[in-house]
Parts: sequence; C-alpha cells; structure tokens
Amino acid sequence: MTSMKTLNSTERRGKIPAYIQVAAALRRRIETGEWKPGEQISTLEQLEVEFGVARVTVRQAIELLESESLVRRQQGRGTFVNDTVSDKRWLELETSWEMVLESIRHNVPKFIKVPNPPPVPLLRQAEGRLAEEYVFLRSVQLKDGKPYGVVNLHLSKPVFEREKARFLKHTALPIVADMGLNIAHAHQVLVIGTAAPEIAELLEVSLSAPTAEVRWVLRDDSDTAIYVADIIYRSDCVKMSTDFFHPHRPKEEVRKSKKN
Repeated sequence: MTSMKTLNSTERRGKIPAYIQVAAALRRRIETGEWKPGEQISTLEQLEVEFGVARVTVRQAIELLESESLVRRQQGRGTFVNDTVSDKRWLELETSWEMVLESIRHNVPKFIKVPNPPPVPLLRQAEGRLAEEYVFLRSVQLKDGKPYGVVNLHLSKPVFEREKARFLKHTALPIVADMGLNIAHAHQVLVIGTAAPEIAELLEVSLSAPTAEVRWVLRDDSDTAIYVADIIYRSDCVKMSTDFFHPHRPKEEVRKSKKN
C-alpha cells in the first residue's frame, strides 16, 4: 500500500501528476482483488489522509477510475468497485513468433497522415543495416472501437509495394510474415515509459500516464532491416507472461492446429 510519506516524496521528485499516482495505486488494489467487485472503497477523507494529498486530488483520481469503468459513485453512499470489472490486460506481449502473430492478426489500424515523415528509421547497435528506401506508416490500433496503441512503422519500400493495398488496411507484421520473405532475425524490446501530450490524446489517457513501449525489428538474410516499428501501448491493457518450464509448441504443431 502506498504510504503518505512515499507519495509525497514521489511528487517532489517526479513529473507525474499526484492524482495519476493515486489513481494508479487504487487501480492496483482493484486489479489484485484487494477491493472486490461490488465492494465499497475507502472514503475521500480516508484516502486524503492516507496519501497526504488535497481532496481535489483524490476526487480527480476517482474520476479517472470512473472513466475507466472501474468504479461507480453513488450519491450519499460512496464509491464502489463495478460489478462487471474484468481483466483489462487482454493484450499479452508474447515471446513466441507464432503466438505474437496470432495475438495481433485481427487488430484494426486507423492510419494517421504525417506531413513530414522521417525518411529512415534510427537503427541501434545490432539492428542491421538500412534498406535503400522506406515507407513510413503511422496508425492508432483499435479494439472494440477504443485506442490501445500507437504505431510508428518504417517498412522497406520493395516489401510495401508488393502488398500495398493490404498494408494500407491491416496490421503490417502478419502481412510481412505471410509474404514468404527470408526473415533471418526478429527482435522485440520492451521498455516502460509515460505518455507525452500527443500520445496521451491519441490513446485517450492522462498526460504522463504509464505506457508500454515496444520496438520490433525484422531483418532479412542480408541483414537489412525491412520492418522497424516503435509501438506505444496503454499500460492498462498490456501484460507479459513467460512459462519457463512449458515452452510454446513447435511451429509444426501450431500449423497443424490451425488446419484442424
């Protein structure tokens, strides 16, 4: 449980607004089951004392949770956890190539026009060499009409031209995987960040809300980076799990299961 002393020192050190920090602590109590569906949460007065913040800060935190359909306020009674609260972290960042493709194959992108797109991606050490030319695509990924991710993608132009119509309608990674290209390396990196103003607006989250930032790089057998994507997800929809003693099924088994 976040203490008053801890929160106050965090406010002095960090740039994340106090109400977002309070909301994050309360959200965690709901997600872990400390506050169960239908249960009344602590009062405004109790939370004000516990976190050492102003009443208006607590109200803002509750309003944020209410906008996420996690709690409901009842006049004269208090605030209660919604009865229909379910696991919002539906997007699992997989560690298997086949499972990654299946998890995003049916995502719906909403493309955004970029006036002056960066001509080439900035490649880091061990991410291969640049292709001669790239196409830049930016999109907001949607599920049930709600935004959950912003994608900045550099795609090798020859690859893009082969399936141009599909790339302009669907999520790119499964299309690349189905093209029969000689992909020698596929690399994913995850870091935790916070939402800048533009990202906060696109994802419909508060400024400086936590985000999960994923970088994908695919290289062909000539070590050329043909697919470079930087994806920023809402943190409240993402989870990552790894089973160290029961690895994913081999490719052959996955393919057989799809046919049946």
